Formats: sequence, C-alpha cells, structure tokens
Amino acid sequence: MVGNLRIGTSGYSYPDWIGVISPPGLSRSAWLTFYADAFDTVEINSTYYRMPRPDMLASLVRKVNRKTFVFTVKTPQAFTHHRSELPEAAAPFAAALEPLIFSRTLGSVLAQFPFSFKHGRAGLAHLEAVRRAIPAEVPVHVEFRHESWYRVDVLDFLREQELGFVNVDLPPLPGLPGDVTDHVTNGIGYFRFHGRNATNWWRPGTTGDRYDYLYTADELEPWIPAVSKARDTARTTFLFMNNCHRGKSAINAAQLQQRLGLRPPDARPAWERLERRLFG
Repeated sequence: MVGNLRIGTSGYSYPDWIGVISPPGLSRSAWLTFYADAFDTVEINSTYYRMPRPDMLASLVRKVNRKTFVFTVKTPQAFTHHRSELPEAAAPFAAALEPLIFSRTLGSVLAQFPFSFKHGRAGLAHLEAVRRAIPAEVPVHVEFRHESWYRVDVLDFLREQELGFVNVDLPPLPGLPGDVTDHVTNGIGYFRFHGRNATNWWRPGTTGDRYDYLYTADELEPWIPAVSKARDTARTTFLFMNNCHRGKSAINAAQLQQRLGLRPPDARPAWERLERRLFG
C-alpha cells in the first residue's frame, strides 16, 4: 500500500515572502492559514531558536482550517548544538508538544545536528538521550550534516532506537553528505532540501543567504525515485524545502507537488498566481 506523502516548507512566516508568495497586506496572524490552503504540512523551525510554549503551539493548531494538516517541530538547540543543556530542556520541550499530541497534528520532531557532530560513541550515546527526552509516542527524526554518519551500522542503530533518518540535499562541499538516499528507519520517511548555494554555505554572517537557491527541475529529478520508494515503504513520508529565501522553498515545493502527483487542496487566487508563474 502506498503511504501518505506530504510536501511543505521549513517555516512559513518570512517577511520576504510578502508579494512573492503571500499577497501584500495579508495580516501576519493569517500567514499560516494562507499557507495551509496550498500545503498540508509545515516544519516549525522557530522552536530551534527559542523554547516554545504550549500556548504558542496550540495557537498554530487553531489557525489551520484543515483537519488533515500535520506539523513537524524542530528541537531547540539544547538537543543538538548545546548538548550539555539537554537535561534541562527535555521537560519544557515535552510539555510544549502536548497541544500537538492532543490534537493529533504532530507528525514528528526533527533534531538537526551540526556539521561538527561526527560519528562516534559519544554521538551515539547522545542520540539515545535525545530519544529518551521526547515522549515515546512521538516520532523523532535526526538530520546529520557530516558524512561520517552515512554508514550501514548507523542505519541499524537508528532502527533499534526507533529514530528516523533524514535524507538531505545539500551543496556539493567536502564533508557534507552528497548522495541521493531513500532511507526509512522508523516507518516514516523524511526528506529535507537546503539548496546548493555552495558560495555562501560557510561564510560567516550569511545564515539566511546560504538558503538563497532555486532548484531547477533537472536538479530535483534524481530525488523523485528516492521519494517514491520511501513513499511505497513508509506509512507517511514528509518532504520539506528549506531554501526559504524569497519564497523559493514554496515555489519548489509546489513544483514537487505537481511532479509527484499531488495538487493544492484549494484553488485560492494567490496560489493560482503562483501556479501560473511556475507552470504557465
């Protein structure tokens, strides 16, 4: 049986989307409602920068009119970058997730590790700690930015720990993962596309500019069989575009919706305009 495929973007509330994706004058409080007219999932990444509160995540659920909409939530930095702080961060983060768990709108939690996080005993032990820190009923996916994690024994370890593997597309730079992968280690597929802006990837002060990249159809095409294979084996597969600069993630996500046989759920005028721009 073919599993459910959900395509969306990493975040939705970007000021530089105004006039490109969202219409001028749209209230910020309506951005998520507008976004949900075209996509059935979103990756919440503001939670990486600050610990979320339960009421904040509950408000997101209220803003979505579609009962089938699903969120994924990025862990705070204490889980991945400032790892010694994990014990103190675990309980507040678990509490913040409760509204999403209760409403059955939480698809997974994402732990995105930095390039400096390399394979080894300490890293494996920390992954176990991350899994224990998040409620057992919540799926957890881990993203590795260093190629040392791309090994068969790591996939076996993730399966044992019931951790999901994140398949990523990144710039072609030394040390970064570079292969097209289709791994599913916890029953849920997960793909993230960060763009291929190699020039800005390591430049200090260009955190936003590193995601300034619009994929061509030819660049995305090699991933289509991988996503399709994951969809065939997983009960749900998430695909998120993180090349968010000036709405490029939404543009590529809409392209992939069409390429993979999905369609926006409603023909809202603003999204019709986007479709005309993309597909003529």
